[in-house]
Amino acid sequence: MRVLVEGSGGSAGWPEPGCRCASCLRQAADGNSRKESTIVIDGRLRLGAESGAREAGAAGYRVRRVPDARAGGTGGWDVTAPDGGRLLYPAGPGSAPAPPEGTASYDVAFLDLLGDPAQLGWLRARGLITAGTVTAVAYADHRVPSERELTRRCGFWRVRLAGDGEAIDPARSVPKDRDSPAGVRRVLVLGGARSGKSERAELRLAGEPQVTYVATGNRGTGDPDWAARVAAHRARRPAWWRTAETTDLAGLLRADHGTARGALLIDGIGTWLAAVLDDCGWDLRDGAARDAVAARTAELVSAWRQACGYVVAVSDETGLGVVPASAAGRLFRDELGWLNQALAAESEEAELVVAGRVMPLGDW
Repeated sequence: MRVLVEGSGGSAGWPEPGCRCASCLRQAADGNSRKESTIVIDGRLRLGAESGAREAGAAGYRVRRVPDARAGGTGGWDVTAPDGGRLLYPAGPGSAPAPPEGTASYDVAFLDLLGDPAQLGWLRARGLITAGTVTAVAYADHRVPSERELTRRCGFWRVRLAGDGEAIDPARSVPKDRDSPAGVRRVLVLGGARSGKSERAELRLAGEPQVTYVATGNRGTGDPDWAARVAAHRARRPAWWRTAETTDLAGLLRADHGTARGALLIDGIGTWLAAVLDDCGWDLRDGAARDAVAARTAELVSAWRQACGYVVAVSDETGLGVVPASAAGRLFRDELGWLNQALAAESEEAELVVAGRVMPLGDW
């Protein structure tokens, strides 16, 4: 099976003609252009948002409709070529194809990851996308701010961003190994309240087949606002993610969270520190309290340094606003700032999220 990517953009390409959004204007200014997503298999079978149904009967190819995971109807096309090669292609922008149980893994899979990035993790968890699958993005368009950001996302999702006119041959494709474990990866995502930091962390892990979401906030506070925040986070996460509610972050990090148990998303470091201060005491003029807090934070940093899997942690950036009026507020700001510095120093990547926009903090 050989696949030619005729187009890789949205239903009207990217940039869309006449569209004045920031993404399309930026794409045009940078000289980038992607035509409407369409592929041709072996020069004989064309698939795209408009052509899928019409070409379903191409001689020698078995093309089956795949239901949509969310909306019902057709989610995509399952293609088996005469040589036995298998391909999955979405029916259009927003589609999330959900092959039925018992489906074999694919050699090539195109997905609309801007519509639903978590479908990648779900397909990997079911073994339909494996280390032997060439996975690529379809329907790239102005749902992402820029080509640069899309390239960045493809990097942490471990998928290919194929360009118009690019040929994909799964038998010879080097990027097939993108789905292999990438070793130890620690990522710290920083941001203020309502900055989008948690959404960014979840987006990073959308392609992982197994994720444990670690909630570090205190339970049973009786605060309806806190309960609403927790419910919103829970509703946004993929249903198959596990949840652990604990403040024993060092213990989790020391456990084997490699390929056997999946990735960790810790949300977040600020609520963990608040719980530690609740346990040890907020008056650090007391030597015992000060030593206890220092021991707990040192234990966390040590475990973070030696983490044996993919870990993404969310933390608050509290040092950019006004000086807190209370002594407790100033203490929390200072302790969290020092802890953030220590974790960032031991992280392969760190990002700052401001108003939903992501700023990589660069390499050492």
